[in-house]
Amino acid sequence: MAELDALDLALITALRENPRAGALELSRVTRVARATVESRLKRMEQAGVITGYGPDIDVTAAGFTVLAFVTLSIAQGALDAVQADLAAIPAVLEAYAVTGSADVVCKVAATSHADLQQVLLRIDSSPSVARSTSAIALSTVITPRDLPLLTSRAPATVPRSPAFR
Repeated sequence: MAELDALDLALITALRENPRAGALELSRVTRVARATVESRLKRMEQAGVITGYGPDIDVTAAGFTVLAFVTLSIAQGALDAVQADLAAIPAVLEAYAVTGSADVVCKVAATSHADLQQVLLRIDSSPSVARSTSAIALSTVITPRDLPLLTSRAPATVPRSPAFR
């Protein structure tokens, strides 16, 4: 997909503000024709830019009040095995292969410190994990976001469809 333009970003912003908005409402908000909105959304979905419309979940509000980041040193060539082991642990929310002193960084959630300890023990029980280090998050400094990054590279004007009334 080519770079996102101002209309694409306006649609994404409108969807962030009102995830249940339909194409007609989005056309009113962005002031472009409904067919244009539908076409742009379909194009962004097919390109994998928009990956879903499901509800965003706050795991803290759902009772998982302890958030930690765990770095793993793994055995040489064991990334696939570690991926399978981590995927089997529901408390592992995300995991990334990284450069630097660690091989994998995981984001995990737990209901308590005792629960976190059990999660860490389960991660460490993977035969492919040589060493782990964890850091408990104390507060959120910046919530997950993507719009500032996307808008930093987009053109400033929103193209207008001549069919919009």
